[in-house]
Parts: sequence; structure tokens; C-alpha cells
Amino acid sequence: MNSTDDFTESSERMVREQLAAPGRDIANPRVLAAMRDVPRHEFVPPELRGEAYSDHALPIGFGQTISQPFIVAFMTETLDPQPLDRVLEIGTGCGYQAAVLSRLVKEVFSIEIVEPLAARAAADLHRLGFRNVHVRSGDGHAGWPEAAPFNAIIVTCAPDHVPAPLVEQLREGGRMMIPIGESGEPQQLVLLEKQHGKVFQREIMAVRFVPMTGAAAPK
Repeated sequence: MNSTDDFTESSERMVREQLAAPGRDIANPRVLAAMRDVPRHEFVPPELRGEAYSDHALPIGFGQTISQPFIVAFMTETLDPQPLDRVLEIGTGCGYQAAVLSRLVKEVFSIEIVEPLAARAAADLHRLGFRNVHVRSGDGHAGWPEAAPFNAIIVTCAPDHVPAPLVEQLREGGRMMIPIGESGEPQQLVLLEKQHGKVFQREIMAVRFVPMTGAAAPK
């Protein structure tokens, strides 16, 4: 059985060898601190806790996964969240990405289409003391209009296009990280920035995320 000290050591090693190591180069001290402090093992199934800090994704049930630690850190650092930001996350999953963001921003609003996952993530986040994360079950294509606008949006599942409601709910000057790709096809992680009413987009890297499900918004 793993002890708290074992998990702490594993977390430190994850940050040192997977995130801050040459070739990975996650450098934002706030992001590294959040990745070090959030107990990743609390967000994976009990039988996989020994692998919680390994350099790969893990299944969390319902055909979903918790992303590789590097991808979580990379997307978070690229999004560049600030302490007073309100952030929308599409694809709560187990709640780990939301927990990391909660250490960095004022509020996180997270949507999960799989209702049992949303309920479990909400319970775990509350149990672990992440009080500034709001979770609900719903279709992420529609976003969370009553809580908009958001300083930043992070999407952790892959649609085949950028849902228009998410662009509308992004505040002027805001940024969105989103993987885009047809189901079964190569995906690209894309950074969108909203400036002067226009959206500027650039591809960041090739990725592999679970597909975004739900009623697709009009293209």
C-alpha cells in the first residue's frame, strides 16, 4: 500500500522528470507548484493509484481517461491563467485538470456530459477542498452561458470544429485551448485568442484526446 510520503515523492519526481526536464520545459513556477500540490492519485481509480504519477494517460471509466501529466501542465501553461480569471473547462472527466486550474485562478466552471463522472468529480473535488470549482453535467458544445464571459476556456475532449457558443462566451482578450480533429483522425491542439472581436488561431502540437460527444453546434 502506498503511503502519503510515497505519493509526495512520486509527485516531486513527476514534476522534476516529466514536466521541468529538458525537452519538456514546463517553466511557469505557479503551474509547477499546482502540479506538485494537487494529489493526482486521488483522481484515479483505486487500483491504478500506483500509476497515478506515471507519464501516460489512465482510464477512469465510461470510456474516458485522465490525461498524461505533461499534457495537463502544457495546456495549463499555454493557457496562461491568471489569479483573478474565471475559466470554463469542457470535459471534467475525473476533475484533475479542474483541480490544477483551481490553484491558479479565481473560479473554474467545468462541464461533463457523462453524468456519473460529473457527480464523482464534484464529490471528489469537494472532499479534497477545491471549493472554487463548479461542476455540472451537460453538453459542452453549449458552454455555460449564464456564467459567461470567461477569461479562458480549456477543452479536454476533441470536437471536429470549434463550437461557436464557446467563442461567444470567451471574453475579449481571452484564450482558448482546444484539440480539434475528426473521430479516429489526427488531432491538433489549437490556441485561440480573441482580440478586437476577431479570433486568431494557431496550431500548437499533435495530440490524442477522447472525442467530444453531444449535440454538435452549427459550424
